[in-house]
Amino acid sequence: MAHAVPAWPEPEPLDLAGAPVPRYGTGSLADLLPTVTAGQGLTLPGTGQAGAPGMDLDPADRVCVFLVDGLGWELLRAHPDEAPFLTSLLDSSFNRTGRPITAGFPATTAASLASVGTGLPPGAHGLAGYTCLNPDTDELMNQLRWYPWTDPYAWQPYPTVFQQAHAAGIHTCQVSSPHFERTPLTDVALSGGTFHGRLAGEERMDLAAEQLAAGDRSLVYTYYAEVDGAGHRYGVDSDAWRGQLMYVDRLAQRLAEQLPPRSALYVTADHGMVDIPFGPDHRIDFDEDWELRAGVRLLGGEGRARHLYAHPGAAGDVLAVWREVVGEHMWVAGRDEAVAAGWFGPRVDDRVRARIGDVVVAAHADMVIVASETEPRESAMVGMHGSMTPAEQLVPLLEVRT
Repeated sequence: MAHAVPAWPEPEPLDLAGAPVPRYGTGSLADLLPTVTAGQGLTLPGTGQAGAPGMDLDPADRVCVFLVDGLGWELLRAHPDEAPFLTSLLDSSFNRTGRPITAGFPATTAASLASVGTGLPPGAHGLAGYTCLNPDTDELMNQLRWYPWTDPYAWQPYPTVFQQAHAAGIHTCQVSSPHFERTPLTDVALSGGTFHGRLAGEERMDLAAEQLAAGDRSLVYTYYAEVDGAGHRYGVDSDAWRGQLMYVDRLAQRLAEQLPPRSALYVTADHGMVDIPFGPDHRIDFDEDWELRAGVRLLGGEGRARHLYAHPGAAGDVLAVWREVVGEHMWVAGRDEAVAAGWFGPRVDDRVRARIGDVVVAAHADMVIVASETEPRESAMVGMHGSMTPAEQLVPLLEVRT
């Protein structure tokens, strides 16, 4: 007997060629500091595309990078009333082109801060996700909290841009919360020169301006985390998030008004963020979905950028099932496909390849893969990020010069 024709066609998986790969080598976070230091007379080997900075930025003797965690380009453009000063700088972004730059994949804090600090994409520095496999221990390693412990300098062996700038005689420092001074992530991504810990945002801005003036050539990095924190807890459509944006707008203006001569201030971010509604149409619970769990040994990454580590021999089946179940709403790629497509950068070091999932999943729609039992805190978040959508991937590079 002939089979009945289905009433509607089967959904087609998203075309991997349509994934908006970050602009490594021409306009990503990894290209920022190599371009800045080249303008200060220091060319760094092995950074940028083909070993050369790819950004088009005018040189400056004194440069401060103010990184606001979670301040995506689309979020900033959507809130001019809350951020009048930053909004006034939108046309200055990316060397006055009025365009954003890209974070990198995954668009998550550990990967992005390492890209900023080393001048390398995730495939080289190796912080390839919120959590990813440590092949030496066969455990998931949280690269933000550095747990379970592993040797930071084996995990990320490259020198930071700050270390190389300091060695070249550029006055170099970081001004951030004291909490971050001794963390492994700071050690491997942002160390070099002097660390100045200040709790209050206003004190950070004042000290950053003072440190800029302390050298004929200066490289200063300062950071603010709570825009991201409010987004995770309450969502980017919350009064708490808008209040944080208003505060950081005042901080940026305070810093800009104190810049010494021959300075450039860049305000940027590590990723954007999207609010994900609660409910089964938007949140698939891996811990309760037998079909998605089949063949998966470990679930890494985060809700919108997953690494799937398969049981031996099961990678092909895992890829096929995930493409069938979520492929209409998420880009689902095998490891070799994701690497070849350049998701993690133009090169992936041998030591990094096994950290990448057998299958890599990046959300397109307003959907996440949560894990309510194994990741209860992360699964309860309202605002999320990690993937390659414009809301997550695009970040500002606002500029003030004196």
